[in-house]
Amino acid sequence: MTDTLNASSIPPLAAVILAAGKGTRMKSDLHKVLHPIAGLPMLGHLMASVDELAPARKVVIVGDKAEQLAAALAGSADLAVQEPQLGTGHAVQQAQQALVDFSGDVLILYGDVPFVPAETMRRMIDRLHGDDAPAVVVLAFEPDDALQYGRVIADGDRVTKMVEHKDASEAERAVRLCNSGLMAAKAADLFNLLARVGNDNAAGEYYLVDIVNIANADGRHCVVVTTDPFDVAGINSRAELAVMEGAWQQRRRAKAMADGATLIAPETVWFAHDTEIGRDVVIEPNVFFGVGVQVGDHVRIRANCHIEGARIDTGCEVGPFARLRTGTILEEKAKIGNFVETKKAHLGKGAKANHLTYLGDAVVGAAANIGAGTITCNYDGYFKYQTVIGERAFIGSNSSLVAPVKIGCDAIVAAGSAVTRDVADGDLRLVRGEQLVKPGWADRFHDAMRRKKAEKAAK
Repeated sequence: MTDTLNASSIPPLAAVILAAGKGTRMKSDLHKVLHPIAGLPMLGHLMASVDELAPARKVVIVGDKAEQLAAALAGSADLAVQEPQLGTGHAVQQAQQALVDFSGDVLILYGDVPFVPAETMRRMIDRLHGDDAPAVVVLAFEPDDALQYGRVIADGDRVTKMVEHKDASEAERAVRLCNSGLMAAKAADLFNLLARVGNDNAAGEYYLVDIVNIANADGRHCVVVTTDPFDVAGINSRAELAVMEGAWQQRRRAKAMADGATLIAPETVWFAHDTEIGRDVVIEPNVFFGVGVQVGDHVRIRANCHIEGARIDTGCEVGPFARLRTGTILEEKAKIGNFVETKKAHLGKGAKANHLTYLGDAVVGAAANIGAGTITCNYDGYFKYQTVIGERAFIGSNSSLVAPVKIGCDAIVAAGSAVTRDVADGDLRLVRGEQLVKPGWADRFHDAMRRKKAEKAAK
């Protein structure tokens, strides 16, 4: 009954995203759909899928905390205000003015249902243009527990009735096919049907699902497309947010392993939405990836590392207990060891910082070695400054490099030095106070203090 649209016949597409709810169950000052999953607001996940379809128009229905959505969308979609909020049908009606000159297809989506795949959206649009020309395409699913979901009563893929749970009979509630709320319709059909929706129901609201019943009563027909329950899971509370984060992470871990990475304890590794992992990467337990991480092939990330905004090239080793912050670049076979923190640090090929080091605003040349306890002093309380360390340079343990400063190629900075001036290629820089020895001083000190302690105890 369906034909896949060819590229030349695809009509323009508009996406209407409902995000006007108050999200009271979140108990948050942040709009519900801006709460992140894997480092990206749930609305951002949905918009990324929508954008794969190259829509001509995007309209987001806003209400509570509209200014937050306006800031987050930054002009990437039109906004339409729903006030007061009188149900899902009323919400979609608010997009009519924004689409007054639009004559293509309309996808109706929900900002708190973030993981609808682009392919599922395409299937809905393809079905809308099937040979039987349905008036509305409904996206449905079969959950393990139908709970309070509205039901889709269907004969094959023909929808005979849509009913909200609170208005359903016992027989209708026994049906497992549930309404996700997502629909597709041609713009002219959609708004003509919405104009006829009433609010004679238990909640006194204008239900979007009623457009299906109205179309059926007109002698037209509507159809259902099904999808995985994960794809249409809504998020209304912090607990549901955590469940969906966990489900997303589980799928992402499986993908990483299928693509050739080894996760020693998969359940302890956390990815961001944009994490890129190469082949033959080994990730030990308790590793967290923030946004903006790229990991090349044959990298080993040892246990208990936190990595964000970093590029790690082929053959590098990181950790254990390392923190790589935004702007870090590790070139081929560079090594960051335990309790090392980097920020805006670029380590050349084979460069090493193995222990207890902070490298901020630093460029480290190829094969340079940074000793334990070294810090780049990059901030004076007002501005940040850069440290440049040349190729094959050796920085002794417990050194402080006070930026801006340059250490030349093959130079050596002796352990315990506080370097405030540039060091030329091949030079040794030793900056220490003169060692002073006072024979017997410690013995005399201890004797005196023991006497004082005994006198105090005797009183």
